[in-house]
Amino acid sequence: MDLSEKMLSAGRGALFLTALSAVSQLLGFGFRVILSRIVGAEVMGLYQLVMPVYSVILSLTAVGLTSAVSNLTSQHLALGNRRAADQTIAACLKIFFLLLLPVGTAVILGSDAISVYLLGDARTQLGLILLIPCVALTGIENFHKHFFYGSGIVRPPAIVELLEQFVRTFAVITLLLLFLPQYPERVVGLIVGGMVVCEVFSSCTLAVLYRQRRGRLSGPGETGRVRRRRIFSIALPVGLNALLGNLLGAANSALIPQKLVEAGLDRSAAVSQFGVVCGMTMPMLSLPIVFLGALNLVLTPRLARAFALNRPREIRRLVSQAISAVSLLTLPCMALMVVVGPDLGRAMFHQEGVGDYLIPLACVMAMSCGTSVLASSLNGVGRQRTVAAVSLLGGLVQLAFTLALVPLSGVGMAGYVAGAVVSTALELGLCLWQIVRVTGLEVRPFQWMAAPALAAALAGLTGNLLFRVLKDSGLSPISAGLATLLFALVLYLAALQAQGVRAREVLRLDW
Repeated sequence: MDLSEKMLSAGRGALFLTALSAVSQLLGFGFRVILSRIVGAEVMGLYQLVMPVYSVILSLTAVGLTSAVSNLTSQHLALGNRRAADQTIAACLKIFFLLLLPVGTAVILGSDAISVYLLGDARTQLGLILLIPCVALTGIENFHKHFFYGSGIVRPPAIVELLEQFVRTFAVITLLLLFLPQYPERVVGLIVGGMVVCEVFSSCTLAVLYRQRRGRLSGPGETGRVRRRRIFSIALPVGLNALLGNLLGAANSALIPQKLVEAGLDRSAAVSQFGVVCGMTMPMLSLPIVFLGALNLVLTPRLARAFALNRPREIRRLVSQAISAVSLLTLPCMALMVVVGPDLGRAMFHQEGVGDYLIPLACVMAMSCGTSVLASSLNGVGRQRTVAAVSLLGGLVQLAFTLALVPLSGVGMAGYVAGAVVSTALELGLCLWQIVRVTGLEVRPFQWMAAPALAAALAGLTGNLLFRVLKDSGLSPISAGLATLLFALVLYLAALQAQGVRAREVLRLDW
């Protein structure tokens, strides 16, 4: 049987991953809600300061290599060279640890200076030190996970990722309940310590599953020189893109509380406001878009396979279908989150500020989803450097807005939000231009944007009216929200049908 017949199709793989991702996303969001209630907005702000450093270290050591594992595994298996695929993951693991050793040592030895001078808060030091074992285990997990995804085998890593959410939630909450109350620095350390525990589980499990499913090593393999050249041709631009993007993100995260202080807030209020917007509002908006990560995980290796086999028509079809699917699913989600978001945020986080900036941040999230699928498409056809350049430009624009507007009295976080809107729109436009130029893709503005946007606007505006009427009539926000959700969904599908867009065809499983 041909390898492509053994694999799940991209549509079926995305459906399976979406189903598990939905449960995983709900668990992760529930974990964040419980965490915020236990530790409060200020500790959530400190946690948000630490996590960009985690992303920077991963991008410096692992992100580009995991992309190489996924892309090259897909290409090698499409050509029947399983030995080369196995050699790729072994080489990437060696390179990863060679990179992590000096980087991790530098972070541990310089944790005091990093926490004080770069992050602007000495209370992040313990969390920084505990990030290093977490990164080491995450790297092992991600290499094996992306080998599975590149092979078209989505079930084992998806199930492990779901179980990982249970382990992380249990580990973090248990540590907090056992050792609280503590100083904020130790609370952040307990949260990162719980992450280390869950990474032990996921990395060991995936490594064992990989060994069990390794199979017979057929094919001629690759020489070390050719293997390293192919790995670095993918890993360097992807890793550089991730590194620069995460450095800019970390700079933004570190600067926002400092600039809010310059705008007139005290340090505690500035960190709390940062925690509310970036640690509560944005995760809440990302809750409905559980399909995006699953779609990108199966889309990139599928495009890499079509690219390796020189099938331009299939590439264009996959990209167009993915753009349509993302617009069709993302826009109504964001419209409904604008309607129920303030009440949902107050109910879950017990914070009034969660509803602030909801409309512009919903626009940012919708554009980010489109940018993400376009960037994954460019990565799949070997344009990693293009993605890196676009991402860098967007990050610089965001940083410029943070530096220029956030310190202004009366502007504050609104300056950061404005930068997010402008930078994300810029990245979306540039990625679309590049994918059209590279693949010859036909632009379909009505199917990709106009039809779902009009239908989502109708559903959102009508749903907003219905939600307020139901609440005024005495229904609880939860009951009113569920009724509004059902009504808006039916109205959205009807509006799409009236415009000639059939959701079933766009989301069909055989694409």
